[in-house]
Order: sequence, then C-alpha cells, then structure tokens
Amino acid sequence: MNVGLGLPISDPAALLDWARRADAGPFTTLGLLDRLVYDNPEPLVALAVIAGATTRVRVQTEVLLAPLREPALLAKQAATLDRISGGRLVLGIGIGGREDDHQVAGTDLRTRGRRLDEQMAVMRRLWSGEPYGDGAGPIGPLPARPGGPEVLFGGFQPAALARVARWGDGFLAAAPPSWAGGLIETVHRFWKDAGRSGAPRIVTQVNVALGSEDVVAQARAAMSAYYEFTGTADRMVSGMLTTPGEIRQAIAQYADLGADEVMLYCYGSDPDQVDRLADAL
Repeated sequence: MNVGLGLPISDPAALLDWARRADAGPFTTLGLLDRLVYDNPEPLVALAVIAGATTRVRVQTEVLLAPLREPALLAKQAATLDRISGGRLVLGIGIGGREDDHQVAGTDLRTRGRRLDEQMAVMRRLWSGEPYGDGAGPIGPLPARPGGPEVLFGGFQPAALARVARWGDGFLAAAPPSWAGGLIETVHRFWKDAGRSGAPRIVTQVNVALGSEDVVAQARAAMSAYYEFTGTADRMVSGMLTTPGEIRQAIAQYADLGADEVMLYCYGSDPDQVDRLADAL
C-alpha cells in the first residue's frame, strides 16, 4: 500500500520543509487542497515549487477546482508542471461546491459539472498534441506522460463517479472506509461498463494529526474552519485520526477495499508530524 501526505495550507512558507522531509521518508505523494476565496496557496504554483525541491514523490492536486479555470491555460500549466517534474504530477480534479469561489471566478455553480466535461475534452486533445481548433494550433509543451498527466476525479454523486471512466485514470475517495467501499465499487462498475481496460487507480484520503494536544487542537480548528461552509464540519472533524494505531487500522481497511494509495491529510502546521507519521506506518 502506498501512503501519501496531504500538506497543511495554513503557512505556504513551511511547505518546503514538509516536502523535503516527506521526500526523504516513506511517502509516495504530496497533495494540496484548492480553494479560491480562502487563505490557502494556489496549488499548481505551490506544487511547482515543491516539485523543484524534491526528487522522488509525486505532487498532486487534491482536488483542483477545474471549473474555476480556463481550460487551455490549465492544460498548459499542468503539462508544464508534469514535464518539469519528470512526470510526477497527479491532477486530482473536482467541481467545487462553494458559491463564493464560483462567484469570484465568474463561473456558474449550476453548470460546473457540464463545464468540467467540456474542459476535459479540450485538455485531453491538447495534451495529445492536437490543435486547439477554430484556427488555433497546438498548445505545448507536451506533458511527460503521453496523453497528459494522470487525472483522478473526486466526488460522491453518480455523475462524478462516471466521469472517472469517461475522462480519468482513477478516483479520489475522500470518505471513511465505511462509506468509501460503495463509491469504489460504483467506480469499478462504470469503468467496466465503459469498456475501459485494466482498472482505475484508487486513492483514498483520511484526516490525521499526530502530536501534542495543542497540535491536535490546532488541526481540528483548521479543518473545522475549512469545512465550515458544509454545515457538517463537526462531524467531519470527529473522524480525524490522532493515534498511530488508528492510522494503521484505517490503512489496512482501505487496503481491504482495494485502494492503491492512502493520503494522510494534515491540517496542523507542525512539520514534526511528517516524522511521527512515518514512524506510525
């Protein structure tokens, strides 16, 4: 089972310390959340810097809110990062549920799923080296990975799960093991029905904090603030894992569900958590 690390968003300047420690440890991927109307680093910019400071780990958006962005420019940015990092970019994509994010971006919250499908058609075409169309030629550079960086879709609704088979390479299941199993089964069914060969890569996510009571309290407060808009922040925070035993048990449960990787997502800013989490594996 591969284990990745979701980076905290509270202090962009601290991310390089986290990244270098993780790159020297057992972790396989570094992930970053995305929001627009929030005090967080822009993930593609931050991951470009992180990719330059590391040599081994994948860098992953988790998830990038693609409908907030123009598809040709997003395709170019993703291809550039994938090329420079030697194919280490994993583009985790979602539609975004915050009305204020879409308001500021000038996009329609009601049509964000349809917009994402249209964006993926454009980006897949550009990543393959084809012309943009309407008299405009190709948009380079070509990504390191033929056909584009690995694309994982996050989401919970049937349309989001079907999108994995239509446009993606895998699924980001940001759900506890008790809920993730049904989502994973549905993704596999859509994949088979679409006639896709092989199997989708399954990446799961669990929120963690290891350290003193202050570290755990800070992580809970940060996570609560991030998910306040959902109205269910307290329930989500209550699922945070705070002991090595809980973390190992969750990893084993996700493995039983057929996951390929588990992302341990951190909200507390203490970088010593990287070493504590490595020791817990």
